[in-house]
Amino acid sequence: MIKPLGKRVVIKVAETEQTTKSGFVLPSSAKEKEQFGEIIEVGPEIVAEDNVAVGDQVFFKNYSGTEVEFDGVEYLIIEHKDLLAKIEHKDLLAKIEK
Repeated sequence: MIKPLGKRVVIKVAETEQTTKSGFVLPSSAKEKEQFGEIIEVGPEIVAEDNVAVGDQVFFKNYSGTEVEFDGVEYLIIEHKDLLAKIEHKDLLAKIEK
């Protein structure tokens, strides 16, 4: 697994299907990446006061972090300061692929 350094987290970005009004399903390469996902790992400088942990679903800033691929899965390594909010809405959480 990927273990981030410092005050960073590893996020598995959500992949949602997008359908046009005419019913065509857009491939992920034809649309912008989602700005939310699940925290998979946290760095050693993340403390309880940072209010994030493995398993949390979060929104993050657009164009932040570094995309990496590990074992055929794409992840985003992002600094804690670029996290915007935790997600607690069940309908939105269902869209995040585990």
